[in-house]
Amino acid sequence: MIGLGLRSLLLCAFVVCATALLPVACSRTFPGALGEQAEAPGCGDAVCSADEDCGSCQPDCGFCETCGNELCDEGETCGNCVDDCGVCLTCPNAACDADENCTSCPTDCGACDTCGNGLCEDGFESCASCPLDCGLCETCGDQSCDADESCASCPGDCGVCEMCGDGFCKAPEDCLSCAPDCGACESCGNSVCNAATEDCFTCPADCGACDGCGNGICQGVETCASCQKDCGVCSVCPNGVCEAFETCAICAQDCGACETIGCLEIVTCAFGCIQLDQTPPKFSLTCVANCVSKGCADVQFFVDQVLDCAVGVLPMCGGDFGCIQQECDAEFAACLGAKC
Repeated sequence: MIGLGLRSLLLCAFVVCATALLPVACSRTFPGALGEQAEAPGCGDAVCSADEDCGSCQPDCGFCETCGNELCDEGETCGNCVDDCGVCLTCPNAACDADENCTSCPTDCGACDTCGNGLCEDGFESCASCPLDCGLCETCGDQSCDADESCASCPGDCGVCEMCGDGFCKAPEDCLSCAPDCGACESCGNSVCNAATEDCFTCPADCGACDGCGNGICQGVETCASCQKDCGVCSVCPNGVCEAFETCAICAQDCGACETIGCLEIVTCAFGCIQLDQTPPKFSLTCVANCVSKGCADVQFFVDQVLDCAVGVLPMCGGDFGCIQQECDAEFAACLGAKC
């Protein structure tokens, strides 16, 4: 009877506790209820709470009145006013330290929710904290990484951040801070150099190449996005995207397995790489090689015969494809009969 009474007592206690917890179990602020974690309000929740102010939580409460006067006044720090006090020495170090937040060090703390919405939030964002919305700072592009600049706000002066270049566009990376991974910004490529967000580093397509680009050496802050001529293309294998110059032959993970094609298809593909209307004709050797790589050994042999003959008669035929076919008639015939 004693055992039964104890079991009843425990059951009763369980029911009482469960009933007491039921109303709060739906609340996400109750620590540990039904496995939920506590989500106490704090800095970065877009609410300037009673215990927060511009000094302790700039992302929620905005910049203090004196921030932006080019003086690091009392109460201002690298954490609440990068514009005046510069970037914290600990940024970046892969840890969101106590005096850092999404505004002062997005590389460590992640980008603020509002950054990237196309609006420069007055009092909350600046060119130093969110150039994507507010534009590049006036000093960005002077080839000097100033105290208030970082790899996130001005890669043209400070160089891209360490994680940039792995082929994956991961937050807080964006088109301005890491074009090698995220690609150029939407406006880049419209033939207009927009001074607000574009310069020779962020958009060479519109603004022209930076000084030193084209000397054959990938140096300084140059990247595959800012100076392709020196640094090559930004294609990374594997990253889930079949990018420029990647093919099934060299990156099947991104581009899929190669499908063997016939001799005539390869020749057609290869001739598409040659600009016969130019004098002398221009061609991409890489493009031709990628076409040829799709054939089996026997087909590649006959493709070689056609292309070898075509190159030999180019001086005589120029861009006349009919002339090339006539002069290389036997080679084309053998190509047509090639089987894998």
